[in-house]
Amino acid sequence: MTASHAAVASGRNRAVPLAVTCLGQFMVLLDNTIVGAALPDMQHRLHTQLTGLQWIVDAYVLLVAMLLLSGGVFADRFGRKRVYLTGVVVFTAASLLCSLAPSLGWLVVGRVLQGIGAAALSPASLALLVAAHPVPQERIKAIGLWAGFSGIGLAAGPVAGGVLTDAFGWPAIFLVNLPIGVVLLLVGRRHLAESRNPSASAIDVPGTVLSVLAVGVLTYGLIEGGARGWTSPVILGSFTAAAILFAAFLSVEARRSTPMLPLRLFRQRLFAVPNTAMVVVGFALMGSSFFFSQFFVYVQGSSILSAGLQTLPVSLAMVIVSPYAGRLAARYGFRGVVTTGLALAGGGLVALGMVHADTGYENVWWRLGAVGCGFALTLSPLTGAAIQAVDPEEGGLASGISSTTRQIGAVLGVAVLGAVVRTRQADGASFEAGLDSAFVAAGVITLATAVFTGLWLARSQPSPGSAVTQRSDDPDAVTTPNEASAKSR
Repeated sequence: MTASHAAVASGRNRAVPLAVTCLGQFMVLLDNTIVGAALPDMQHRLHTQLTGLQWIVDAYVLLVAMLLLSGGVFADRFGRKRVYLTGVVVFTAASLLCSLAPSLGWLVVGRVLQGIGAAALSPASLALLVAAHPVPQERIKAIGLWAGFSGIGLAAGPVAGGVLTDAFGWPAIFLVNLPIGVVLLLVGRRHLAESRNPSASAIDVPGTVLSVLAVGVLTYGLIEGGARGWTSPVILGSFTAAAILFAAFLSVEARRSTPMLPLRLFRQRLFAVPNTAMVVVGFALMGSSFFFSQFFVYVQGSSILSAGLQTLPVSLAMVIVSPYAGRLAARYGFRGVVTTGLALAGGGLVALGMVHADTGYENVWWRLGAVGCGFALTLSPLTGAAIQAVDPEEGGLASGISSTTRQIGAVLGVAVLGAVVRTRQADGASFEAGLDSAFVAAGVITLATAVFTGLWLARSQPSPGSAVTQRSDDPDAVTTPNEASAKSR
């Protein structure tokens, strides 16, 4: 074989794994946003209330949040190809279960299994991609494509969800995963190369179990509190159990030699503050977007298809602005860009709280766009600042923790803002008034975080040019489209 033929064959051999890993991440990100458009139809056909819709979303996000870090370790220890394909099988089978679910309970079970599959699939996809591109420049380009597909999945979700739900009903949003999953499994088995990390750390089983239980019990109390009463024994017991489990988790992590969450990292202000802000970003972004389609359908009377299209400014703004966030932070400094982004997002959410049933869309879309732009300016710089605060060999772990804190915030956002709406309704307010209160609450918390971040990092921000330094060669880094965009620069 000539040198030119060998180069073509080598390029082809890398192109297939690249396509497989990018498509897998696309499927996971698509499922993050496609469900929101179908929530009104789910509520109607499954005869459930707001609490049920919260569980449909949080059952998935909770498992992804708490298993992301372990998913990367599993991939390193047991084989990245094996874990990736296992994640594809679990995610695809769970999608089928969701589409066939005859009741809310079965749908929630399916969403839990989807979360487990996604937590295995996502970190393994990036690990496989990195292993297939050992040359740094090729690796950077590959990660850029991986991030681009993630962004497309994020942006396509609301539109795809609206179209599929309007035409076929909510089960169709899960059936769309089946052909993707089958293709990934068949092509991946043949073309993906197995790789491992012989020096991978041990799996922190006690820490993983305790973290899932602690956040899960807390989420139960927050979601069910509005329906059962905040002072009922079950709800008070769930909060007490969550506190005990969280204390046990901290105790276990402090004593383990290879903990899932090294607590020592949080002693550094430049690591602790960005991750605290990331919790708020997840809280406000996911908690508010949970209600976007419901607002357009139930308050403004839009169709499900129209509502999916009307929510598009958020995801489009994030996809468009994200590639520039890291560059702005590198040029002007992390603190200013993040503070500006949080203030813009918070202001947009407060402005959304002023929207009513008779407000024209020309006065709504720019508020959604402001929210998307604001959060897009924060995600990559927050992750980059946290990574800059740790030693280079811990860059992948720091990126994974950043993703986890954002996902935990997302779980709490859906639970807490849902509780705000339910509490307002219990006091006699309309659903519209409840939504206004939820948007304003999310906006005020985001604005307060902007002030907190600006003040606490005034003397310890990374210097311009280093705020988004990330390790694109770390296969354990678990990233979002925005975080991965920083890696591609």
